[in-house]
Amino acid sequence: MNLSTSSKSKSLTRLGPIILAYAAFVALGMPDGLLGIAWPTMRLDFGVPLDAVGMLLVASVIGYMTSSFLSGALVARLGVGRLLAISCALTGAALFGYTLAPFWWMMILLGVMAGLGAGAIDAGLNTYAAAHFGEGLVQWLHASYGIGITIGPIIITTALTTYDSWRLGYRIVSGFQLLMALAFVFTLSWWSDGRQTPAEGPQEKKLTDYKTSMSETVRRPRVWLSVALFFLYVGAEVSLGIWAYSLLTESRGVSPQLAGLLTGSYWAMFTIGRILAGLYAKRLGVNILVQGGIGLAFLGSALLWWNPFPLANLLAVALVGIAIAPIFPALISGTSRRVGVRFAANTIGMQMAVTGLGGSLIPSLMGVLARRTSLEVIPICLTLIFLTLFGLYRLSMTRVRGERGHAA
Repeated sequence: MNLSTSSKSKSLTRLGPIILAYAAFVALGMPDGLLGIAWPTMRLDFGVPLDAVGMLLVASVIGYMTSSFLSGALVARLGVGRLLAISCALTGAALFGYTLAPFWWMMILLGVMAGLGAGAIDAGLNTYAAAHFGEGLVQWLHASYGIGITIGPIIITTALTTYDSWRLGYRIVSGFQLLMALAFVFTLSWWSDGRQTPAEGPQEKKLTDYKTSMSETVRRPRVWLSVALFFLYVGAEVSLGIWAYSLLTESRGVSPQLAGLLTGSYWAMFTIGRILAGLYAKRLGVNILVQGGIGLAFLGSALLWWNPFPLANLLAVALVGIAIAPIFPALISGTSRRVGVRFAANTIGMQMAVTGLGGSLIPSLMGVLARRTSLEVIPICLTLIFLTLFGLYRLSMTRVRGERGHAA
């Protein structure tokens, strides 16, 4: 009986963190699916212009980047469990604060707070997963984010269409974040156990064995070329999620209910694409995943720009969603091929840092352009970004092949 109880306890200790990590990544994705649909109503409530969303995005990114950079020290000081509990509580409180804020400047401050929580959750869970989960579990972990960002639009669309309140949607997601905080508080012992089987990491050790200085890394042009890929990709991914609903409802006359479903289909196809990519990544290889994904995303954004028939909106948004899904993890996996093993570890850190900038600056710039011209500029910008992204990726791989050939 004692052996059986001990075995069950060990199994729960191993399975529990996996389940909670997946749930936390679902929670991490949910708020990201709210803003794009809530924004048209939200900005009217606060009396701010269309492009004011950029202020909220920048505020969130400042918080996100700050907590991400400090996550290593925070994990060492607090432990993963405590950090996740505090971060979920911080994010939940900020989201609930959105629904109570009477002035726009308060929303900006709360955006920093929400970013601090989200950045620590993301970095803390990725750190834990890299140490304790196998490669397959990590793939599914990131697919969980897609589930969350798919659920978010459904929640906010229901709140708007049924109760005419964006605040209700944010309160529901806030409640989920606070429940996750309690779950981490009650399971602190699971996260303090460092004896779980670590993921196999010979390749990771090879990357981290190189003590290349950051000053040497930043002098490599191909490092900045690789960083630019992440800046553009994340900017495009976030931009369509943010502006699709506004484009469809305010420029193309699509009903709010249908526009909400179309926006949700973007993230749903994104999630499906990531799940499938996890199953077939080894067969297809990094280059096919990246180039094929960018190529299909280009076609999807061009179709959204052209808009030849009513169903084109649905097809275009869904196509871009499934096309871009494998790009980010494939770009991460191919970093050493683009910049060389010696510079890969430093470059990966730079790439993760710049994702916040791309995810805030590019949608913000699109908002400025949309305000000065029309929302129809959004698919034009996306098409040009994907075209540029394809060219830069080809250039980055050509340079590496050229250098290998020269070295040989």
